[in-house]
Amino acid sequence: MTSLIAQLSDIVGQAFGDEGIDKSFGLVRFSDRPDLAQFQCNGAMAAAKAAKKNPRTVAETIIQKLQSNPDFSKIEIAGPGFINLTLTDEALGKYISLLTSDDRCGVEQVGHNETIMLDYGGPNVAKPMHVGHLRSSIIGDSIRRILQFSGYNTVGDIHMGDWGTQMGMMISELEIMHPDWVYFDENYTGDYPIDPVVTMEDFEEIYPRVSALCKTDPERLERSKKAVVDLQSKRRGYYALWQQFVAISLHSMKRNFTALNVHFDLWKGETDVHDLIAPMVEDLQKRGYAIEDEGAIVVHVKKNDDNKEFPPLILYKSDGGVLYGTTDLATIFERVRDYNPARILYVVDKRQGLHFEQVFRAAKLTGIAPEQLELTHLGYGTMNGQDGKPFKTRAGGVLKLEDMISMGQEKALQRIEEAEAAKGLSRDEKDDIAMKVAIAAIKFADLQNSFSADYVFDLDRMTSFEGKTGPYLLYQSVRIKSLLEKADYKTQKNLEIIPTDADRNLILALIELPQVVDVAVRNYTPHVLCDHAYKLAQTFSSFYGNTHIMSESDPAQRQIWLELSHMVLMQLELLLDLVGIKIPERM
Repeated sequence: MTSLIAQLSDIVGQAFGDEGIDKSFGLVRFSDRPDLAQFQCNGAMAAAKAAKKNPRTVAETIIQKLQSNPDFSKIEIAGPGFINLTLTDEALGKYISLLTSDDRCGVEQVGHNETIMLDYGGPNVAKPMHVGHLRSSIIGDSIRRILQFSGYNTVGDIHMGDWGTQMGMMISELEIMHPDWVYFDENYTGDYPIDPVVTMEDFEEIYPRVSALCKTDPERLERSKKAVVDLQSKRRGYYALWQQFVAISLHSMKRNFTALNVHFDLWKGETDVHDLIAPMVEDLQKRGYAIEDEGAIVVHVKKNDDNKEFPPLILYKSDGGVLYGTTDLATIFERVRDYNPARILYVVDKRQGLHFEQVFRAAKLTGIAPEQLELTHLGYGTMNGQDGKPFKTRAGGVLKLEDMISMGQEKALQRIEEAEAAKGLSRDEKDDIAMKVAIAAIKFADLQNSFSADYVFDLDRMTSFEGKTGPYLLYQSVRIKSLLEKADYKTQKNLEIIPTDADRNLILALIELPQVVDVAVRNYTPHVLCDHAYKLAQTFSSFYGNTHIMSESDPAQRQIWLELSHMVLMQLELLLDLVGIKIPERM
């Protein structure tokens, strides 16, 4: 179904075209001043500049063309040349009536099955997931959902850190602690134990201790680095122990991601491209892109017009080890070969900007990435505590992700009990609702911000059932469900809707969704969906407070208002699903 904005843009664009002006100047949008008009077109100013004319003169010419269209009740010029447009109630009603039967809520599929790969999540093996993994996971998953809904073939990859320094730290420390284990006997040729010899609790205790030690003891650090090189060379015992690390970590990761309602299509790590690295580097050396520099093998990516030093991408360190840049470059090679994507999006901390610029430059320079392939780093900001610093526990440590989820569920259960919102429900039902409220609170508090911005984690505020919060949107959604059940709502085909003063603003809010989704798709911005969900819920609340649906004496009007309420519910369900939030059946 073509959106109303697209239809209006075609009409106004044709008016520009009739005057010999590019039709693209006729783009229509929802008005920034709804008190003055429903829609606006700003193209007259840009068109006037191109034609070297007065903007108001151009706007007046376009308005004269539009005056004959009976769908407009008012057309005016504002300011230097804005064209303000207001539709008749009949035209508005005709469109909203058609929208009632569209299960996509008027949103067109624009992706044409083009493949987009998304790299998000990125937790490390052998380290517990913490709050630092939250943003990448939920931002990336939401962008994947938005693009998939819009018709793109999306492939989400967790891209685990499973081959780095922390592996060497863990393996070398276990060798110090348990030198008698068969994993450390280089002469051992038998099978290794099936049962795991370490747990997530061991990781939690060992890694912080060894990491701190490596920062102060150079010899201990060198031992860890050597263990990494031996692992990457697939030393038999080390590799078997590493496989246990991966299996244990994956179990923990999947539990956390299931709780967050975050999905991945691929559960790959750096090791998946390990065997591609040597032939890739050999090829780059043959073609003159990879050269030796102080014992390391590097690709120089500095451009002639760079106004500052730009470090080369290191493929092999002087000790033969590889870095993240090496595996990231090999991963691009693998993704191009296996999926032929049009775009690869990386949802990673914005502080990694230089790293990705190096990798992207190397990929394009060497031809590993085709010139037409879009490589984009979507760098996100920091989740801070109320002191404005990166969020920590009261003891000053990093909060585990599962502990954050538990804290949210506990706070949500408290809110539900305080509001007496779950009377008569069993404890299991209350716990399920509390978990949905907690995840809605955590995810909405994050995603309502532009992903590049920092934000403050405030559990009390984000779990409130009032204001711009996830729980508020769940409450409004469940409220509409209850209304429709009590009214025994059944959809009516070919329903003719004529807007009234009581529902016109709600109708306009419902019509706005396709434009909102379009912005989110083009800019990879889930926060615009959160903004619109809140606006829609607020508009419905005002509408509901000013009408008496259940006691409305006119059956036709009652049916129209129930239909509009159902459309609000459909859009809220869609918007919340696109940001990965589930709505409980009741609250």
